[in-house]
Amino acid sequence: MLKIAVLYEPSDNTAVALDPARVRHKERRRPGARRRRGVERRQKLDREEVVEALRKNGYEPFFHELRDEAALLALARTQADLVFNMVEAFAGDDAKEAHVAAFLELLDLRYTGAGPQGLFLAQDKAVAKEIFDFHHIRTPRFAVSYRGKLDHADDLEFPLIVKPASEDGSVGIDAGAVVQTLRELMERVALLQEKFDCPALIEEYIEGREIYVGVLGNDKPNALPIVELDLSKLPEGMPHIAGKEVKWEKGTEAYDLTKSAAAQGLDDPTVKRLQDTAVQVYGALKLRDYGRVDMRLTNDGRIYVIEANPNPWLAPEAELAMAAALAGRSYVQLIGQIVELALARYAA
Repeated sequence: MLKIAVLYEPSDNTAVALDPARVRHKERRRPGARRRRGVERRQKLDREEVVEALRKNGYEPFFHELRDEAALLALARTQADLVFNMVEAFAGDDAKEAHVAAFLELLDLRYTGAGPQGLFLAQDKAVAKEIFDFHHIRTPRFAVSYRGKLDHADDLEFPLIVKPASEDGSVGIDAGAVVQTLRELMERVALLQEKFDCPALIEEYIEGREIYVGVLGNDKPNALPIVELDLSKLPEGMPHIAGKEVKWEKGTEAYDLTKSAAAQGLDDPTVKRLQDTAVQVYGALKLRDYGRVDMRLTNDGRIYVIEANPNPWLAPEAELAMAAALAGRSYVQLIGQIVELALARYAA
């Protein structure tokens, strides 16, 4: 029976904490802060769901908690045939996510999901957008600012959205992230750099539908059915973005009136363009096994890629599992397919 180590880091796999203090804790990026790719709506730990699904697939899973350096070094002694990599940080530092994958490579361990290169490329949103430009993949025009210096600057038009250049899970993004004036822009950039000490990504704000496309595979990746986060019911005057109010602040209008579901009303050519774009992004950033691409679809049919998510959230209620279900795969089948895709890579 195949033994699978489910590798997780305790700061990024806890149950949802939706109190304001927790959110502020995340934004300061102290040890223990965590992030999550996708809309946060779970109570049960996703790693527990994955272990249960692995058992139902006939594997012998066990947890390996990456709590400290000793646990990292202990990976060299694991008896696992495969590591199911659910790590998004090390010692609470999400910038080290790719380092963990690189360490698995050094140990010559087989593992699921993106390699260090794909994780690095996707995490640096500015670099990812430059790659999109190279491949003629439409993405919002952008600039990157850090401590008063512009590292990259397109000609931009307001409104703009300002976000940390290397965070996700809506960290640093709220209703105030969309700015209308130069003064608001400067204040928002200063705020983000004070909180995160990282470059600010400044993008043209694209009004449109929030589209998520999951992708599975390696040599010939396939896009899953399209999922949409419906932001149309947000309170009047609130920008239609998946900010922390939508993802974190349970009990508010923004949280309670938004949900992800199968995208409706898209004609076949538009569905194909969205799926083809997702597969193109997946390949350009060297993702593997599974991923999710976030896009905006405007009223006139233009597609803008916002970001790509390697190793996205894997709870049964997550957008990736939702898309898999739309394609006729159960959650257990989805987890089993991720394992099969990883094993096939190493057998090639």
